[in-house]
Amino acid sequence: MFNRTTLMILIAALGAGLGLLVAQRVFDAPPAAADAPALQAARLLPPRELPAFSLRQSDGTPLVPGELRGHWTVVFLGFTHCPDVCPTTLAQLSQAQKRWETLPESVRPRVLFVSVDPERDTPDRIGEYAHGFHRDTLAATADVPALEQFTRSLSLVFAKVAAGEGRPETEYTMDHSATLVLLDPQGRMAGIVQAPFDPNAVGTDLLTLTKEAAR
Repeated sequence: MFNRTTLMILIAALGAGLGLLVAQRVFDAPPAAADAPALQAARLLPPRELPAFSLRQSDGTPLVPGELRGHWTVVFLGFTHCPDVCPTTLAQLSQAQKRWETLPESVRPRVLFVSVDPERDTPDRIGEYAHGFHRDTLAATADVPALEQFTRSLSLVFAKVAAGEGRPETEYTMDHSATLVLLDPQGRMAGIVQAPFDPNAVGTDLLTLTKEAAR
């Protein structure tokens, strides 16, 4: 369970993570190649390898880096008790997913919903929740330390927020980054999409990136 000190550390980490992305974009990113794809919503970054991680998918099987290879993957953090941002974003992503449903499954982009609330979100629950938006959405979670390691590698953060005074402890909520992270077909962090999200733009961008990867 997060205490106040941990929460402050996470907030500081969020600032540092955002600063890292901005600095990387402004100072370290090489100039776009002349034949770089024109994207509407996604911002590409220099690809960055992710450290080893292991999440648990909704079907109970482990999700490890190798399983994300071969596809562009859109990663979104959330939790099933989320009242607004999570269902809205997953609904928008489901519209984007319709844009690439006709692509072969072997290269079709993926949406990965990662629950940061393992205390309440069992594998069965996150699977039912995610598939309610689109049947192809992957859903995974892990224990808190593993989630912290995974989200930190994507420059994302989350924190448990206690219920208000006089309310049951089980009514806590979760604060989390709302930015979408793009993993390339090599499983590397390669871009971000920031709110507000345009489903058509996100769908078009992933189609473009998939076609470019197939060249």
